[in-house]
Amino acid sequence: MNYDIGELYPKQIEFCKATNKYICYGGARGGGKSHVSRIKMTLLALYYPGIQILLLRRTLKELRENHILQLQKLLKDIAVYRDSSKEFIFPNGSRIVLGYCDAEKDVLQYQGQAYEVIVLEEATMFTEFQFQTLTESNRLSGNLKKEFKPRMYFTCNPGGVGHAWVKRLFIDRDYRETENPDDYKFIPSLVFENKYLMENDPGYIKTLENLPEDRKQAMLYGNWDIFDGQFFPEFNRSIHVIEPFVIPDEWNKYIALDYGLDMFAVVFVAMDTRGNAYVYNEIYKSDLIVSEAIQTLKSIMRGKQYKGIYAPPDLFNRNRDTGKSTSELFYNAGIDFIKASNNRIAGWLNVKEWIHPYKTRNEQTGEAIKTSRLKIFSNCTNLIRCLPQLQHDDKEPNDVANEPHEITHIPDALRYFCVSHAEATETPNVVSEKYFNFSIEKPIESDYGEQIEVI
Repeated sequence: MNYDIGELYPKQIEFCKATNKYICYGGARGGGKSHVSRIKMTLLALYYPGIQILLLRRTLKELRENHILQLQKLLKDIAVYRDSSKEFIFPNGSRIVLGYCDAEKDVLQYQGQAYEVIVLEEATMFTEFQFQTLTESNRLSGNLKKEFKPRMYFTCNPGGVGHAWVKRLFIDRDYRETENPDDYKFIPSLVFENKYLMENDPGYIKTLENLPEDRKQAMLYGNWDIFDGQFFPEFNRSIHVIEPFVIPDEWNKYIALDYGLDMFAVVFVAMDTRGNAYVYNEIYKSDLIVSEAIQTLKSIMRGKQYKGIYAPPDLFNRNRDTGKSTSELFYNAGIDFIKASNNRIAGWLNVKEWIHPYKTRNEQTGEAIKTSRLKIFSNCTNLIRCLPQLQHDDKEPNDVANEPHEITHIPDALRYFCVSHAEATETPNVVSEKYFNFSIEKPIESDYGEQIEVI
């Protein structure tokens, strides 16, 4: 049969031709994401007899408004729609099944099922747990008449509960050991590329331009570092992230940590003579029992002196079975904790104070620049990744949302430092002055355990 898909613009064509295992399309409003995903599913269903396709939105209302009605028009006289099972059945045996995952556990209903293609519409509305669970169902169903490699398609905008995992995989391209970079493809699309919308509804651009600045950056320009609901919109990599330098021995140093079996998150912070803080190292490891966490921390501390080691109050609670608290176990190993405040609202406000940008002048050039009291070394990749992705809690806007939980651990550690009392180094440091005047020429062992060539 002949099927007229109409005119697609270049980014949509690129999306239709992509064959990677994971293909993400979008990044801003008005890029034609939903339309091209329907076209792609239809083409796949027609070309591959027997293919099983699953299309998911977060809620049933979104599914109905964005896809069921449109697919009924698109597939009229091509496929039969069954409302009871919410599926389109093609004469060649192909199926497009429509579903939703309103609650996180709803995704479990798809375990044991097999779909060659899974499409997540507005993927940033899905948690990483939901995404990972669905990958288990992305496999051959045994119904195909042609060779095909299972794949998943994603459309999305910045923001939402899934912002962190989408950004990590498709924008930052920060992959774990089992993830193959070649499997992931991101196709950015902006409203300016949507020929139909630009010609027929040019006022939509004005609507997006009139949005608050953070939302405009995300929805109009597809900025993944700024999004609606972001708790720390003031975070700016050009201001807060710096290249490592040698931490002078004389500077006051602090440690702040958050411990649990799900994650042992630690930040190492140094204070200069002006009261500025530098997060110069981090620990970010899961599944460590207390003894393993202790050894991991001591391997970084290497006998150095720290003005304070801050830990949350729950680590001082006694275990019913052993009668000892986690803090006692650390103390017996030579690590003495200071109990940090667990007032979350006050803590996050303190973090905001520390990272708040302000204008100053470069002492050497006189140039006006923006800076902040707290900066992060570029080797602290987890803190840099997690901090800007925190969102406001829906019920308490002055608090950080606890989901996705994975990104909250190391910001919690930073919060314990920021809400605690930290002192600036009292005496001027010759080494630091030499460093900033670019006069050190020999390699010096840094406090985060590497050899750095300072020029």
